[in-house]
Amino acid sequence: MRSGRIASPRIQGASGYGHPRRRARNAPSPAPAFPRGGHRSSSTTRSTSTSTSTSTSATVDEVGQLAAQPLHPLALADLMRHGRPPLTVHALRSSAAFTRSVLAPRLAQRIQALRELPFIVVSNPDLSRVYHHYLRALTSLLPYYYHHQAPEEKEKDEEEEEGRVLAALVCSPADSIPVLARGFREAGRYLAPGQARRFLDEHLRARIGTRLVAEQHLALRAAAAVAGDPRTRTSSYIGVVDTALRPARVVRRCAAVVADLCERGYGVRPRVRLGGGGTEQTTIAYVPRHLEYIVTELLKNAFRAVVEHGAVAEPVVVTIAAAAAAPAPPPLPSAPAAAAAAAAAAPRITIRIRDRGGGISPDDLDKIWEYSFSTFSAATEDDGDGDDHHDETSSLAGHGYGLPLSRAYAEYLGGGIELQSVWGWGTDVYLRLRGVEAGITTTTTTTTTTTTSVGPGTV
Repeated sequence: MRSGRIASPRIQGASGYGHPRRRARNAPSPAPAFPRGGHRSSSTTRSTSTSTSTSTSATVDEVGQLAAQPLHPLALADLMRHGRPPLTVHALRSSAAFTRSVLAPRLAQRIQALRELPFIVVSNPDLSRVYHHYLRALTSLLPYYYHHQAPEEKEKDEEEEEGRVLAALVCSPADSIPVLARGFREAGRYLAPGQARRFLDEHLRARIGTRLVAEQHLALRAAAAVAGDPRTRTSSYIGVVDTALRPARVVRRCAAVVADLCERGYGVRPRVRLGGGGTEQTTIAYVPRHLEYIVTELLKNAFRAVVEHGAVAEPVVVTIAAAAAAPAPPPLPSAPAAAAAAAAAAPRITIRIRDRGGGISPDDLDKIWEYSFSTFSAATEDDGDGDDHHDETSSLAGHGYGLPLSRAYAEYLGGGIELQSVWGWGTDVYLRLRGVEAGITTTTTTTTTTTTSVGPGTV
């Protein structure tokens, strides 16, 4: 069976976070602290000082009120709107206000969803760790969420502290995929059939959205800090979005990483061949880290397949081409017709990854998108708490989250992944990406790049 996981030594990430030792199996685990007493109204004035914001947890009322707020679809254009050059102080403060408005209800919904799991499930040490991460993140964010000052009135120290809160949300080891996977492996048997999958589908997509919004604002802050550097004047980035991303370059980088893993684990180094007339020149506005994660996972599948099928001499062929525009989807009741038309006009590309690795058994074809808990073992289990995308990729071996998470990344911004397999021959994987409709003009000292972003991703 092609599980798509190369068994390889762990590659240490660059995050530098320590990994707490696992709790002994027979040691009692702390029950998750669900705040029940001392309810405060959500309109209660909060101090923005660090001591106040971290000393008291968000109350049941606050979490409930925020979680009840309707969530609107989040498009890539929403992230780029505040990063158009020139990047002014007002634009940064508007970005911070948008980030708070997006994050608070979404964090509250994740807390609420965890609370609704059976108590024995969320009492698991790893899932309790995830729960407390979201509770701390919301508690730290609430002072800024309730502090409704006009952007011009915000203090510099307050902005710096808010930046540290967002950085903690992104970098916390408690929100890593291995921690979540380990918790559901141990406690998933207490859930009804399908309940774990539904929770993970929703949780992983929400995780993508919250991290993307926070990372975008942090990237805009970092860009503003070096705005006077001549080396940054021709950058094609708006925050974490590269408006002139060349997927061919991403494929080459990812292929080198996966080839190293494969050589270390199998002693052989499969090859990638880029084919197709437009492969090298194709560009798209997209989040490079997302594309790197997806391509790395898909190449891990292909490389392992050709090695185990004895077809290392056959290169894995990657073709990149612009796709025909899709018909406009029906607009949401609250969405203007122009939004649906813009979404339909957004550029699309398709990346095909073809291997001669023998294909996927018909018995396994329906299982490849499932979260695989039974493949965990003590030999491959990895605490992999760093949350850099490359570190996360290397730590997913054996967890069975690579393919479903790759699909979640692709679908979040309006794309998708499809697979065609011929048993005994090989597999074609089609990665569809939705880019950006022309509209945002990024002016530099030497060139003018016209891009914008439209995507229907919901958190």
